[in-house]
Amino acid sequence: MQPIYVVIIATLASTIAFLAYIIIKSFVSPKKVDNIQKLIKAGKYSAAVKTAKSVIERNPRDVMAHYYLGQAYLADGKPELALMELKFVNNNAIFGNGISEPEFRKQIASLYMKFDQKEEALKEYLLLTKLEPRDAENFYNCAKLFEQKGKTDQAFGFYQTTLRLNKRHVKAHAAMGLILYRAKQFPEAKKEIDMAIQLSPDTFSSYYYLGKILKENKDYAAAVAAFEKALRDPEYKQKALIERGSCYMAANNPEKAVLEFDRAVKTATNENSQETLYAMYFLANCYEKMHKIDQALVQWNAIFAKNHNFKDVGAKLHQYKDLQSNDSMKEYLTCNADTFNKICVKVASSAFGLSAKSVDHKKYGCIMTAVEERKDDWMNMRQQLMLLVFYREPDLIEDSILRKLLEEVKSKNYGKAIVCTSAGFTRTALEFADNRPIELIGKEKLEAILAKTDI
Repeated sequence: MQPIYVVIIATLASTIAFLAYIIIKSFVSPKKVDNIQKLIKAGKYSAAVKTAKSVIERNPRDVMAHYYLGQAYLADGKPELALMELKFVNNNAIFGNGISEPEFRKQIASLYMKFDQKEEALKEYLLLTKLEPRDAENFYNCAKLFEQKGKTDQAFGFYQTTLRLNKRHVKAHAAMGLILYRAKQFPEAKKEIDMAIQLSPDTFSSYYYLGKILKENKDYAAAVAAFEKALRDPEYKQKALIERGSCYMAANNPEKAVLEFDRAVKTATNENSQETLYAMYFLANCYEKMHKIDQALVQWNAIFAKNHNFKDVGAKLHQYKDLQSNDSMKEYLTCNADTFNKICVKVASSAFGLSAKSVDHKKYGCIMTAVEERKDDWMNMRQQLMLLVFYREPDLIEDSILRKLLEEVKSKNYGKAIVCTSAGFTRTALEFADNRPIELIGKEKLEAILAKTDI
């Protein structure tokens, strides 16, 4: 046999073998993919995952295998892995070939929402408004996301479209009511909220929006009651707890606020969501106001571990970073009212040579009148009173506070006022105190004084 014929026969054999492989693969692969779907329906999720991975190993671009792998992960309670697979499908699929595009987009959008990827979720819902222009829910979901982005005009337009498609869409009525209230269109706002509750008294999310309106109107007691009803809606439970806590904060009741924020943290379904971080942040603020700094630090550290740039958490941690090594400042910030008053009396004596005449506890710390200590008690001279104010609040002291103190100094003929704070003073406060009978003791000076005082 001539060499040329050998080459031709070998080439034909290779071609036939390759075609046979392709044909066999074309029959076997769909069967394996179909088998994945059957395993999912039978509840055999681990087997479905294993089969899907074996198909993908042979053909990494098998869209249906990725799709069913995502479904298997989702059914097995592994939404994060499911989202990774569905992202691949979203980038590579030709919809209509075994995958319903509207159903797929609803599924991936809900996963984006679960993992707080709201921009991606909005893209999907906007696509759905084109795919299903008669489905009011798609427009409602877009409206919610636009509202969360602070784009109220776009949100309002999508809520209007929702109601044009479905006049009985309770949640859209309630959401529009809140937007109208914030725009000071009070009669229209009340009409929308009343409509929502009238259409469905058991749609408890409506009471969340009612609570928001009552809260903005500073009717905190009624707002708390409305948010209590909203707790029955699982979607709004955490938000309603946060709002109840904020009502108690506004009413200057941090003890009750702590209970609500703590519940909000414990009911979180997503520990990394913005709602959860805000619940932790507000809880820390309450602890700080209650002078439970150790507990506040637990929350701030937990937030910082999830998001280094969340509000002023980094600054708070820096502010209290030396608390563990500075026992005297820690005692000043965290002790009870009686102990705090005694500490302030000792500071007045050791740092300023003053003897306390009266000490009144305040929510921010204490206020004291004192006179200079004298060893020559035989000298019957009238001593001038001084005014001392001690703060252990986290906020900087404003000039408005100093102005009121100066008025008191003048009206009662005090020698001067001494203001001590564990935080600091604003620039305008420092400027105001200059050349006036007010001595300012900021954080660094106070730390030095406390270190030398027998506490």
